Amino acid sequence: MKAFFLKLVMCAVLLAGASSRASAAAAAWPQFRGHNGDGLGLKAKPPIKIGPSNGVLWRVEVPWSPSSPCVWGDHIFLTTFEDGQLQTRCYDRRTGGLVWTRSVKVEKLETYHNSEGSPAAATPATDGDRVVSYFGSFGLVCYDFKGNEVWKHPLPLAQSHGGFGSGTSPIIAARRFVILNRDQMENSTVMALDLRNGKTVWETTRPDASGSFGTPIFWHNDKVDEVVTPGSLRVQGYDLKSGKERWAVEPVTTFACTTPVVGDGLLFFAGWSPGKSDSPWPSWASFLERNDKNKDGELTFDEFSPGERDFMRVMDINKDGKVTKVDFDALQARTAKGENVLVAIKPGGTGDISQTHVAWKFNRGLPYVASPLFYEDRVYLVKDGGMVSSFEAKTGKSFYVQERINALGSYYASPVAADGRIYLASVPGKLTVIKAGGDKPETLHQADFGERIFGTPALVGDKLYLRTAKHLWAF
Repeated sequence: MKAFFLKLVMCAVLLAGASSRASAAAAAWPQFRGHNGDGLGLKAKPPIKIGPSNGVLWRVEVPWSPSSPCVWGDHIFLTTFEDGQLQTRCYDRRTGGLVWTRSVKVEKLETYHNSEGSPAAATPATDGDRVVSYFGSFGLVCYDFKGNEVWKHPLPLAQSHGGFGSGTSPIIAARRFVILNRDQMENSTVMALDLRNGKTVWETTRPDASGSFGTPIFWHNDKVDEVVTPGSLRVQGYDLKSGKERWAVEPVTTFACTTPVVGDGLLFFAGWSPGKSDSPWPSWASFLERNDKNKDGELTFDEFSPGERDFMRVMDINKDGKVTKVDFDALQARTAKGENVLVAIKPGGTGDISQTHVAWKFNRGLPYVASPLFYEDRVYLVKDGGMVSSFEAKTGKSFYVQERINALGSYYASPVAADGRIYLASVPGKLTVIKAGGDKPETLHQADFGERIFGTPALVGDKLYLRTAKHLWAF
């Protein structure tokens, strides 16, 4: 009899623990764009009327980095780069106070874009017990919530396309795997590590995937658990347990900076990069005439203005420190293979499913860096310049396309949604709240923070957390 009651007590304890964890997970933002990269606040009711002087619970100074907040319970995790150190930081969600900082040592930093990037660009991921950070200059490192190191998994120095720096973030799938898409100039791979000890479970090569900066997602695809990740020219799905490629759709954009999203039984990917009809490359002759200061028929980086040099590295295909007609032609040839597109992919396919499992496509209003959002049976996109588009998820029917919201500039933060509202943050620092649905974007609120915004906002409960260039905010 005692054994019977002991079992009942143990079951009650386990059920209570599971219920507590489920509740904590619902009130969390555990990785880039929250739960599975979908940008949705589960049961969240974040405030609308927020700004530098409205609804502020607290504001603390943080070092610049473009990564986003990761939230669980009373903890907010950030990656930062300060005084030459690559850091994971933990802040108290109630007060904004810094709880702990942990650094990793590296011999050399990866090359990165000085104004748009950072060697601490990846958003951390957590399962409620551990937090995992990725640095292209180091690899992966895992801590418990008290800041104790659990494991580390060093990787070779990342060599990103164009020297922009790493853009991807790690995710945690099935509470067992740490997934990282590590696309580089050479030796691109997607890998799974054991969350408990950091050991490699599988690693799959990704030939010709050098132009990807996006983050993977998890997809339960027709009863098969998959990792889906963007790549240069194609989107691919991999078996979660083995890492074997199961399917691919191509062509997509040449340089993929966005993350896919799932909804209504479909997977959606949207991406844009320059070099196509809406933003064509100039001819080599005109490009050379405009920039060749010493008239020697080739271009070195010192012939560009300081603000242009980091962008021009993408054209140095053979990495010899200059741009020649050979580089220029190779870049144009690669770009010609891509398609700037929003594509809806049906489940169940294997192999090349480009012709068999594409539900619909659209080619306007496409985002460069901001990922698509699926919310309440619609897909939303925000294009640089503050242009918003909305589509019926099942059919691709457009409700509106490229409608402006009076917030110009680039959009690196991805749209997020909760409680019938969508939150959009522009690089120049404007946060715009629009009403979901409708025949055009209805602006409910707009605020100018006066600081650049790269990180995607986190929506947790009745709170919103935002990282600007110099501060972390709670509303």
